[in-house]
Amino acid sequence: MTINAEPVEKGVSDVRRAARLSVAPMMDWTDRHCRYLHRLLSRHALLYTEMVTAPALVRGNALHLLDHAPQEHPVALQLGGSDPQELAQAARLGAAAGFGEINLNCGCPSDRVQSGTFGAVMMRDPRLVAECVAAMRAAVDVEVTVKCRIGVDEQEPETVLPDFLSRISGAGCNRVIIHARKAWLQGLSPKENRHIPPLDHDLVLRMKERFPALHISLNGGVTSLEQAAALLERGLDGVMIGRAAYHDPAGILSRADPLIFGQGKASDPVAVARAMVPYIERHLEQGGKLHQVTRHMLGLFAGRPGARAWRRVLSEEAHRDGAGAGLIAEALERIAPLAAPADIC
Repeated sequence: MTINAEPVEKGVSDVRRAARLSVAPMMDWTDRHCRYLHRLLSRHALLYTEMVTAPALVRGNALHLLDHAPQEHPVALQLGGSDPQELAQAARLGAAAGFGEINLNCGCPSDRVQSGTFGAVMMRDPRLVAECVAAMRAAVDVEVTVKCRIGVDEQEPETVLPDFLSRISGAGCNRVIIHARKAWLQGLSPKENRHIPPLDHDLVLRMKERFPALHISLNGGVTSLEQAAALLERGLDGVMIGRAAYHDPAGILSRADPLIFGQGKASDPVAVARAMVPYIERHLEQGGKLHQVTRHMLGLFAGRPGARAWRRVLSEEAHRDGAGAGLIAEALERIAPLAAPADIC
C-alpha cells in the first residue's frame, strides 16, 4: 500500500476543477501542516489557507504567511482587506508565491475582522467589493474569487445577494463561494454565527439558476461527502466543507477523489498517518514541535474502533519533551485494522 506525496500534475492543479470540493479556510486550523495532511487524503480537493490580511503582507512584510509546500497544490490564498490597491499588492505577492487562486473574505463576522473593515461587514458595500475585485483582477493572472454570506443583519438576502453577485461578476469575479447563512454582526459571536442564523441552501441554488455563467460553491451546514454529492447533483458547481472536514478529515476526504472527482481510489487513513512521519521528522529537524502537526491528526480515525485511544496518545504525549515521530507508530497500535483497507493513490 503506497502513497504519492509528490506535487500533483499540472492538470490537477486547475483550481476551478478542484473547486468541485474544497476545504474552507479556517483560522488557527488550516495551516500548512493541516493542508499537507488533507492533501495526502485527497489529490484533487481544493485547499485554502487561513485568512491572511493584506495589511500584514503589504505593510508588515509578513511574507512568511505565504509559505506552503508544493505538495499542497491545488491551494488557494484567502485575503482579508478592504483597500483595493492594498489588496491588489497582496494578491500580486500571493500569485508570485505560487497560489493558484486569490480569494477575498467577505464572510467572517468576528469583531476583530469587523474592526479592520473587512470580512462580512463588506456585504454592506458591494460597490467597494467590486472595486477590490477589479483591482485584484488587474494585478494578477490567477483567478480572483470571493467568499461571502447571503447577507448581514437586517439585509434581505433575496434582494442584496443578487445585487452583490451582479456587481462582483461585473468586476471580473467568475467564481464565488456563498456561506448559506446570514451573519449577525451585532449580538452574536462568531461561533453563534455558525449555527443560529438559519441555513438557506435553496437560496444559493436559486442564485445558480439566476447566474448560470457564475461558478457557485455552497458553504455551510454540509457535514458529509454524500450531502456534498447531492448538492452537486442539484446543479451547484462546487461544495465547500469546513469543520466537518477538519474534525473528520478521512470521512470527508478519503473517498472524495473517486466519489466527487471520478478519479483514483479511496485513500487509507493508516497509510496517510504513516506518510506523515517523514514530514514530521523534517519539521522537527527544522526546530518545530510535534504537537504543531499532530493536533491536526486527532480526528483522522473518527468513528473507527481505537479512535479515542489514538487521540489520547497524541494529545497527551505530543507535548512532552523529546516526543518524536515515533509517537505515530505507537498511536497506530491502538487502531483496529479494517477487514479490507482501501488502497491509496
